[in-house]
Amino acid sequence: MPSHIPPPLIAGNLAIDFINTQFGVGEEHQECLTDSSSVIAWLQQAGVLPEYRESPPSGLVRLARELRDNMRELLISAQQGRGADPAVINHVLERGCPLEKIEWQPAEAAFQKKTYRRNLESESLLQPVAWALVKLLTEEDVQLVKECEASDCILLFHDQTKSHRRRWCSMASCGNRMKAAAHRARKKTG
Repeated sequence: MPSHIPPPLIAGNLAIDFINTQFGVGEEHQECLTDSSSVIAWLQQAGVLPEYRESPPSGLVRLARELRDNMRELLISAQQGRGADPAVINHVLERGCPLEKIEWQPAEAAFQKKTYRRNLESESLLQPVAWALVKLLTEEDVQLVKECEASDCILLFHDQTKSHRRRWCSMASCGNRMKAAAHRARKKTG
């Protein structure tokens, strides 16, 4: 997969999909957040930044990568039952917190709560991703975040199946490939 193409959103969780923007090992290492425009493109693909037409704020790619690294560290530490420093995620949450206001809607003859981005700084753009990790760490079973069992894949996913036996990041790619390989191996020995 070329590094300029974001990975598919297959994890079942926005935070995990964001962590998956860096994957692979050795020569297969992929970095999807190559510049600030690629961060904007990923946020749009994920549906958390639908109408963004401005130039990306300076430092967006740097903060996005720091946030992703901190998110990965926090997830792993939570799975291992130990703490880690949430400094970067807390910075994004504090500085990127959206503004909530009520506004009169004449057509409905009622007040409605409206949510607005605080500003167009990096923290405001990345806040939905940080919030998704907060929800994952505080409201979900982090042990259901798993790594794909394909030998050449390190993508993570949130196993939301009823039996919690999901094995691959995607049945369409790794699952089918691994099942076909197992079938070929059985035919050779049989």
